[in-house]
Amino acid sequence: MTTPVQTQCEVISNKRVGAYYHITLSADKISERAKPGNFIAISVGDEKSSMLLRRSFAIYQASGRGPFGGTIEIIVSANGPGTRWLVNRTAHEKIDVVGPLGNSFGIPKEPVRALLIGGGYGSAALFSLGDALRQRNCRVEMIVGAATADKIFAPVEGKRSVHSLSIFTEDGSMGTQGRVTDPIESLLDHTDIIYACGPMGMLQAISKIAAKRGIPCQSAVEESMACGIGICMTCVLPVIGDDGQTRMVRSCTEGPIFEGSKVRWDAIGTVPSGTYGGPK
Repeated sequence: MTTPVQTQCEVISNKRVGAYYHITLSADKISERAKPGNFIAISVGDEKSSMLLRRSFAIYQASGRGPFGGTIEIIVSANGPGTRWLVNRTAHEKIDVVGPLGNSFGIPKEPVRALLIGGGYGSAALFSLGDALRQRNCRVEMIVGAATADKIFAPVEGKRSVHSLSIFTEDGSMGTQGRVTDPIESLLDHTDIIYACGPMGMLQAISKIAAKRGIPCQSAVEESMACGIGICMTCVLPVIGDDGQTRMVRSCTEGPIFEGSKVRWDAIGTVPSGTYGGPK
């Protein structure tokens, strides 16, 4: 795991993209360490607010060079007071950031046929992964989905990162009407590995399909990570270890990326019977 740093990052740009906000920050020390799948934790609010906990965001892109030096980019959905505060930051303001945090996606050493599946703005975490896989001469297909067209993030950028891109919306306002899970079965005969990021229900469904076919599925979970460094224990979830024992592990340090077949999706939010150190 990469050693994180805490630094003051200047806002380079903040622009609206559909239902989301695309924020670029100057962050030399973070960008040079970042890998696909890592995230950052941002301190939100000011001395007049009561928002003490950081907010975590997957890194969309990290660049070590440019007119502003090293930068990181994140995609934010303004759902609560913390994220609403963040999307109101303007150019040249500075915010306190810790990163890069968490583990990263595993990149095969040899070329493989990879299927990337993203739900909502969770797909943002997959674009740099697509770039990395293509650099390894992998065949990369991507499926992105959301309820409506405005919640599909960056379909143009997606096409540049992968060989083929399919878009699904539940209301049919963009791409094909349906869910991202609809076409998976038809693609698995030509898939060696699946990478997924999005809502827990989506990850559970994809992991179940992949497990039936014996295909590895790296899932980036969307648990609330209040500290981002493994102290507060708010992001724990039950995961089966290599020894077959279920343990409550921290999404922010052991994750956020897990092998989908190892996560006990039905028991998230509980300490299931038989968990190490838990109820019998």
